[in-house]
Amino acid sequence: MHIFGSDPKFEREVCPRCGHQWRRRNPLLTVDIIIDLGEDHRIVLVRRKNPPHGWALPGGFVDYGETVEEAAIREAFEETGLKVELERQFHTYSDPKRDPRGHMVSVVFVASATGLPAGGDDAAEAHGFRPDELPEDIVFDHRQIIEDYLAGRY
Repeated sequence: MHIFGSDPKFEREVCPRCGHQWRRRNPLLTVDIIIDLGEDHRIVLVRRKNPPHGWALPGGFVDYGETVEEAAIREAFEETGLKVELERQFHTYSDPKRDPRGHMVSVVFVASATGLPAGGDDAAEAHGFRPDELPEDIVFDHRQIIEDYLAGRY
């Protein structure tokens, strides 16, 4: 038996034997996109408007009823203005400590695009960086994701 509130993340489970109720806590599902612009293998990063501040791969939460692929294409466009072509799913990152806001699981995609990125939505700016010019203040575990990508892991 389930008791639902107005928001699915507050769904409560009920033990069929004793009636004890508890709130189910699950990680939130996100996507991140490694957009390789092809020229010198520039990787698109966005400067975040919201905490935690710093540079990040474009990405965000998967909306209810949306596939991870649809979310990746949408988030890339919203944050960079680029229409991406998803090339492949790269890897899933799930360390509970990867995001200071809570337990987030990210499905990371590799994509290509043409054009110049421009910040939009919750991205103050967007820029393509060569691997040797990555900014210092990269947030979450995105530096590790980029290093894994550049090293050919996964």
